[in-house]
Amino acid sequence: MSRKQVNPSRRFAAGGPFGGVLHPKSRIPPLASIVLIVVGLVLFVGHFYGGTGKSSALKESVNKIDAILGDSSSCTLEVQQAIPTLQRAYGDSMHKLLHVGPDSCSVVSRFLKEDGTEAWGLEPYDMEDTDVSCKSLVHKGIVRVADIKFPLPYGPKSFSLVIVSDALDYLTPKYLNKTLPDLVRMSSDGLVMFVGFPGKLRAKVAELSRFGRPAKMRSTTWWTQCFEGNKIEENDEATKKFEQAASNEGYKPRCQVFHLKPFH
Repeated sequence: MSRKQVNPSRRFAAGGPFGGVLHPKSRIPPLASIVLIVVGLVLFVGHFYGGTGKSSALKESVNKIDAILGDSSSCTLEVQQAIPTLQRAYGDSMHKLLHVGPDSCSVVSRFLKEDGTEAWGLEPYDMEDTDVSCKSLVHKGIVRVADIKFPLPYGPKSFSLVIVSDALDYLTPKYLNKTLPDLVRMSSDGLVMFVGFPGKLRAKVAELSRFGRPAKMRSTTWWTQCFEGNKIEENDEATKKFEQAASNEGYKPRCQVFHLKPFH
């Protein structure tokens, strides 16, 4: 199991994750008031259940907050919605997949329902309160836990396609410059990245507690320069096929989607 990424000593900038909302001169909108009340309830539940080991109750409460706020930050959920589009863009390359990112059990389970598809998952953070199905995938070695800041436990071209979501946004450039080439190395047909749009996606309450830091949403230009700096080429053909399939389906991704070529 990887070491847990949460740093309990970390403090949020600008007076906490809610910033000016708590300023005495701020006018609190109705939705914000509701959210603050629910947050208070979550903290109470966490304190009450913390000593009894019933962390699932806290997790459920946190999920309810995210439901109120809207699950607009999940690129992992976006991967599952994009499966038909990916199939049209990549065809036979979808037969042996690796998903890298949180909630990998749900993504892998979804891919395994597709005929002729083998799928594995790499969860970059310690998993807590997993369900029976996820525990089974972990027990069978289909889903593994590994810190993606370090060399990953797969050989070159182990998978036809590697898909990553909700993971690279949390890495600093120092680690990103190591992890990104490693992900490309493991694919024979390419890497598909689902990352957030600057200013459009926010870190969920659950993610802030899970990752210990908010995601860094980078621009398309920033990512392009990152690819060039690591000598990774974008796959223009796959990009066109994906965009065409998405247009035909009326599907508009809420995350940035990058298609990268494998190393030769």
